[in-house]
Amino acid sequence: MSNPKIFLLKARKKRLEQGHPWVYATEIDRLEGDAQPGDLVDVVTHQGRYLATGYWNPKSQITVRIVAHEPIAAMDAGFFRERLQQCQEHRRRFVADADCRLVYGEADFLPGLVVDRFNNVLVLQLLTLGMDVRKEALIEALIDVFQPIGIYERSDVGVRVLEGLEERTGVLYGECPSIIEIEENGLKLEVDIVEGQKTGYFFDQRENRAAIAPLMTGWGGRSGIHLVDRESLESGSIPAEGTSVIRSTDASHLVPVNANGKVVTFPYWDGASVLECFAHTGSFTLHACKYGAKKVTCLDVSEHAIDTAKRNVERNGYSDRVEFVVADAFDYLRVQVKGIDERKQRALGGVDTSKKLEGGTGRTWDVVILDPPAFAKTKSAVPGACRGYKDINLQGLKLVNEGGYLVTASCSYHMRPELFLETIQEAAVDAGKLLRLVEWRAAGKDHPQLLGVNEGHYLKFAIFEVRSK
Repeated sequence: MSNPKIFLLKARKKRLEQGHPWVYATEIDRLEGDAQPGDLVDVVTHQGRYLATGYWNPKSQITVRIVAHEPIAAMDAGFFRERLQQCQEHRRRFVADADCRLVYGEADFLPGLVVDRFNNVLVLQLLTLGMDVRKEALIEALIDVFQPIGIYERSDVGVRVLEGLEERTGVLYGECPSIIEIEENGLKLEVDIVEGQKTGYFFDQRENRAAIAPLMTGWGGRSGIHLVDRESLESGSIPAEGTSVIRSTDASHLVPVNANGKVVTFPYWDGASVLECFAHTGSFTLHACKYGAKKVTCLDVSEHAIDTAKRNVERNGYSDRVEFVVADAFDYLRVQVKGIDERKQRALGGVDTSKKLEGGTGRTWDVVILDPPAFAKTKSAVPGACRGYKDINLQGLKLVNEGGYLVTASCSYHMRPELFLETIQEAAVDAGKLLRLVEWRAAGKDHPQLLGVNEGHYLKFAIFEVRSK
């Protein structure tokens, strides 16, 4: 018995033939056959030629979501089992950590489904009616393939309303502790699967967080610290800064000394000073410390998020190198920039230096990290988002030490890559900076991308070297 058929309009764009998994209501001519919302339908051209099979929801503007390019009769436990095994194989090949995104919707050929694994607890989001009505078969397959100790639902997302569904959360299977410890790139992190954002943690920046490693060391020389041979130190003939003679290739024979010739005992003397804004639970802060940062300022507007970040920093043994700030990032950056401007005015003279600085301390950092939430959730919000991204990057650029690095990201799909780069360039011009692109990245390998499906290409991540004009 064949599925009901969706006939497409003759004048439509050939998006489906190019691999796009969505069929919009405006592309459909008619439905032939009896179909209930959520049922499978075969999508055919206006001439009746088969194109794909997907599930149907007449209440949604995305009326059909494609699940196969050959006819299938059912999305049962066997169907899900096969697809989930493919997801598992992909992660085993490309993702070293067990804690990761296991299913990423359309890009894993399971539209409307997101599954993250946190220390053998699965957290899932059912975003569409077609997935929601098959929840029982899906859970059976998830248990068979991944053998979790628990499955927790976080379908508390507004997009479900567009599908005619209510938001829903709760335990679906087994034991699901609300707070779970996971591991990412060798670091321990706490995840709140009940109250945390989205499913509890953002795995998509895993490789991007690791990409900051080269930025975290190589800064000691700016403080006048240089390495000398231990023999030179013991003999009292310490070479001047910049002219050190290293006789041994064994690092154990090298000693860091400051400009005054005194031995530096702080183990992270060569590390960067780092500011992480929009820190959430401190994931970039943890990576900065892991890779050798000297001091990290971890900032977020949420006191709850900073409390979690503090626990994450403590569980990894980095408390002595991290300071925490609860503040609005825009306000904090502007205050620091104002402090720098006031200091410059004082240096030029003609200012009453007995008065306290109105701005902040005017601090600067070797590395400034900006990982804000999405500023543009709709196409109409793009102009405002551009202003927001320009402002935050403008202020951040002014606080990067000469020759330091700006690490900046956007998770707004509607902020296209070219527009994001143009916005940062505008900020650089206004800040009087020259930027050299070091890294340009997207989401990690557990968030695969389908070529031709721009909706999945949401994350932009860049590292720039910052120099003054």
